[in-house]
Amino acid sequence: MWYLCVFYHRLLDYRRPEVEALTELFAGPGSGESVEWRMPENHHADSPFHLVRLPGDERLAAQVANRSLLVKGIYELWGHGTTYEELEKSVREYPDERKLPFLTPDSTFKIIVDSFGKVISSQEQNEIMQSLTYIPFKGRVNLKKPDHRFFVMETDDYGSNNGLPPVVKKTVFFGREVGAADRHLLPTYQLKSRKYIGPTAMDAEMAFLMANQGLARPGKLVYDPFVGTGSILVAAAHFGAMTMGADIDIRVVRDGRGPDCNVWSNFEQYNLPEPLCLLRADNNLPPWRPGLKEMFDAIICDPPYGVRAGGRKSGGRKLIKGVKEPYTVPEEKRDNHIPSTAPYSLAECVHDLLHLAARMLVMGGRLVFFYPVLRGEDGANSRATSPQFPEHPCFKLIASCEQILSYRYSRVLLTMVKVAPYTDEIERVAEGRHREFRENHQKWMEEGNLHSAVFEPAQDAKPDRELKPKYRGKYV
Repeated sequence: MWYLCVFYHRLLDYRRPEVEALTELFAGPGSGESVEWRMPENHHADSPFHLVRLPGDERLAAQVANRSLLVKGIYELWGHGTTYEELEKSVREYPDERKLPFLTPDSTFKIIVDSFGKVISSQEQNEIMQSLTYIPFKGRVNLKKPDHRFFVMETDDYGSNNGLPPVVKKTVFFGREVGAADRHLLPTYQLKSRKYIGPTAMDAEMAFLMANQGLARPGKLVYDPFVGTGSILVAAAHFGAMTMGADIDIRVVRDGRGPDCNVWSNFEQYNLPEPLCLLRADNNLPPWRPGLKEMFDAIICDPPYGVRAGGRKSGGRKLIKGVKEPYTVPEEKRDNHIPSTAPYSLAECVHDLLHLAARMLVMGGRLVFFYPVLRGEDGANSRATSPQFPEHPCFKLIASCEQILSYRYSRVLLTMVKVAPYTDEIERVAEGRHREFRENHQKWMEEGNLHSAVFEPAQDAKPDRELKPKYRGKYV
């Protein structure tokens, strides 16, 4: 059956991949690839109204909608048209065997009038509901807890408003709600009410979207190698997954801002299971014992790429360049010792992340991470003229979702699935790459750091408005 899938009008690039990931979560491996999409007539791809066919019955559609962050609702579409006369004709033609089981005398129902691109007054809503007399409702109206919820949804020919290409004609949909998203968890987990956050703490909505892409659920082990204040692991733990994290800064994973304000207190705040462990670890010098493989079901992270917080790796410049030999920390200094670190280029960081995931993910496990992208002089994505994303022989890229952050800068959420085993040959190649990074440390550090490219003024760029000096104190 084709369902009407209505999205919230935000994070447009993330909407379909989330539905496909949740289909994979509830219907099993490979089911996400069998999801089919098409657009209603006269609708642009950025429209919130999409038609979707899922590889399962109505229960799957309800599960996907209830777990989703971006699906407003999934509906059994009874009819649609450009006018209410066309809508009536379409609904009348819908098979009675599909309609009548939901219109019985012993059932309760509620009719909701919704819109996109326009406002419908209360009087107009009542008139629309009164015009649905051609539908043989026999049950009782229940506005609080109805057995069935029916929606009339209208989108207007609003020209260029709402940031979408013009819609040629307005469309009216009528359908029965199969499932709807639970957005109540976002106010609960919002960052402004969280005990321990940092300057790069992941937004709650994005963290939950990443957890959905990683198929977080009970019985799965999720690892974040750049855990920071634990936002991503909090989202994964909410969905029942077991969690582990690591960070190169021992002060983050051990101390936080005190005994009652640290990563652990974030989990206590929401009554979530605490991480199995938090490690002071460095992907460039992995702590795993030899031979340990295929441990995690998902690796979900936001690598440091030198914009708000630069990447660091263990060793210090002298150690990396071979000027200084590796040393052992004396026993009397181990409790308070903070290891020296050196800049960690984006190229090296992503290489190490892919190598870690290839070794430590189970077959079919998912690697979900953000990758920074510079946009062109006209604000267009520069990915079209350059190699798009990192590749690895163990992984298949199944989703890439762009989030525009500024005129010149955006980030893309990449979702990769492990499709090939980690072999001795891949390990030898990885070791060779590590030697290359060590020998070309300065080169990779400069090419991998996006900070200067992002914040350097664009050539011939003209600001949209006159810039004013920042207020630094009392005016004299």
